[in-house]
Amino acid sequence: MNGKRVLVVGGGAVGLAAAYRIQQRWPDVRLTLAEKENAVAQHQTGNNSGVLHCGLAYRPGSAKARLSVRGIRQMTEFCIEHGIRHDICGNLVVAVREEQLPRLQNLMERGTANGLTGLRLLEPPQMRELEPHVGGIRGLHVPEEGIVDYPAVCQTLARLIGARGGEVLCGAEVRRFELRGTEWVAHTTRGELVSDYVVTCGGLQADRLAAAAGEKTDVRIVPFRGDYYKLKPGREHLVRNLIYPVADPKFPFLGVHFTRMIAGGVEAGPNAVLSLKREGYTRTSFDLADAVDALTFPGLWRFLGKHFSMCVGELRRAFSKRLFTQSLQTLVPEVREDDLVEAGAGVRAQAMRPEGVLVEDFDIIARRRAVHVLNAPSPAATASLAIGEEIAARLAEVE
Repeated sequence: MNGKRVLVVGGGAVGLAAAYRIQQRWPDVRLTLAEKENAVAQHQTGNNSGVLHCGLAYRPGSAKARLSVRGIRQMTEFCIEHGIRHDICGNLVVAVREEQLPRLQNLMERGTANGLTGLRLLEPPQMRELEPHVGGIRGLHVPEEGIVDYPAVCQTLARLIGARGGEVLCGAEVRRFELRGTEWVAHTTRGELVSDYVVTCGGLQADRLAAAAGEKTDVRIVPFRGDYYKLKPGREHLVRNLIYPVADPKFPFLGVHFTRMIAGGVEAGPNAVLSLKREGYTRTSFDLADAVDALTFPGLWRFLGKHFSMCVGELRRAFSKRLFTQSLQTLVPEVREDDLVEAGAGVRAQAMRPEGVLVEDFDIIARRRAVHVLNAPSPAATASLAIGEEIAARLAEVE
């Protein structure tokens, strides 16, 4: 691979980490990273809650479990080495009803199986030593989780890639690919980029980039918008660090939670609502092509049929601050509606199968001198450096 030309498409955490790991593995590689926006980390990476996930909830043996456990260690070391703000502050997962207690126990068992240490089941008095204003009947303390400045991580990765002779091209949207013999030609808004190998890490555009490179896959990226609020000044003391609910296994999303941000303040959210624009960050965002893409996909309708009550509830909560507040009050009863200030949104790229089921694990395919990341939702930002190693290893296989 040394001396070969590699094009990485996508300037989020996964794309940048992949480029960084490829350069580490093959120092003489000629690497270009193409990002369609005018700066890196403009979509999922720059609009998430900034949490470092340590691998608590993922199925033992899954790629998410394996790579998040390895990835949080690597990310923490990277932040220390490069002076990036982060804090391993711990997370308190809260059960608020009796029927959640077995699930809380199961979370502890999963975390232990994944190699986590220091997990403790807590009674309410112990919970309130960590979070004085928390509600609930039992909690699970996860000391290895934390928070980080992901945009700063991406900016540092971009700088390191450039320092090693790579090129980060912003404003270079890939429109289509051609395979000319053994060369890939990417037609971009900044001209043609010719390479020997291609890696696509497109996030919200992952399926389209793979299709543009000739890959036929049955998965479709379905975008789910998540709205955030923040606690207003004077009420931020209600949350010290991270407070999470016990996820309901019947539903595919975690539920709203509290996150102390590394830059200061406390965020609350996100919910999860179907977005009719893949990169739409308001409640009324709409793009005709994206809407048609989603609404003509049979898998979406099967998913909505299976989870109708959840989807209706999420939609109502998206348009009702009162309902959003009520969900948060199960975790911190003292939170009031007027404590919350709107704080933007993120859009999660979730791969879905035609049967209407979400692709639960990371999904990476490698063929024809190319590697495509088809599914990399949370905890991909935490695990990005480990995913980057995985991508480099897959690239070696298609050499």
